[in-house]
Parts: sequence; structure tokens; C-alpha cells
Amino acid sequence: MAIEKVREYFKAFGMEERILEFSVSSATVELAAQALGVEGKRIAKSLSFLVDEAAILVIAAGDARINNGKFKAEFHTKAKMLTPDQVYSLIGHSIGGVCPFGINEGVRVFLDESLKRFETVFPACGSSNSAIELNIEELEKYSRFEKWVDVCKIPEEN
Repeated sequence: MAIEKVREYFKAFGMEERILEFSVSSATVELAAQALGVEGKRIAKSLSFLVDEAAILVIAAGDARINNGKFKAEFHTKAKMLTPDQVYSLIGHSIGGVCPFGINEGVRVFLDESLKRFETVFPACGSSNSAIELNIEELEKYSRFEKWVDVCKIPEEN
């Protein structure tokens, strides 16, 4: 089970106790926000794409959407999301629990600028009913990200 993989991953840092598990689904931004009692934009969603025949993850704020022009400028290809079967086989987690922790070797991780608006964010932990609260420095450290990217658009705030 992928949450056990993530638990083992965080155990190496003495952080496995910080993983939150819910009795309800947190498989979507909206459901995760409800389970946590936070605004959806603070959910760090994991978006999986195929770039140069390899899987990548872009971790973005819950309210962010991929901007195709920015994505193409950054990765030199059109944004092509993985299918659910590809997500599991290439990333190592199922849809609803995808996160940058305990993933398959060779998956490149990118953090989108949309996350920098928040002190802490909540990425999933390998299952459709889990999350962990991390500050941005912790997200950088534990995601083993390659670099910050600006490939999303966020809605105008009122």
C-alpha cells in the first residue's frame, strides 16, 4: 500500500507521526480541504505528466491550473497528463493519493510558484485519505524537488 511506502519514507526523518489519516476521502482538492478544515488553495496537489517519455510531477496549489503556454515554455512540450494506469505504474501511487514522497526512482519533481503564497501546505501521503502539513522549506526538502517552476495560473483573488 502506497501510504505505507510514504510512512517508511518519512520514518527516515522521524516524521511519520505527522501523517494525518482521515475516515473520509481526501482524494480531491475539495475533499481534502473539507477533511482538513482548510481552504482548498492550501492543498498541494500533485499533477503528473509525460515529458520526454518520462514521468514528472508538478506540485501546485489547490486553486492553480496548468497554463499550457507556460508549461510548453518550461518543458518544451505540450502538457500531456498521465492516464490513471500510467500514474500508478510510473509514479508509484494511485490517483487521489499521488504525492512527491516515496515515489518511483527517476520521477522528476517540480514545485510550482503558486505554492509560495502559503506558510504551510498539505500534500497527500500516498492514499486517498491522508495528508501531511509541511512548511515550504520542508516541502522542498522532503519532495527532493528539482527546481521551482512557474507553469500555472491562479484565479484572481477578490
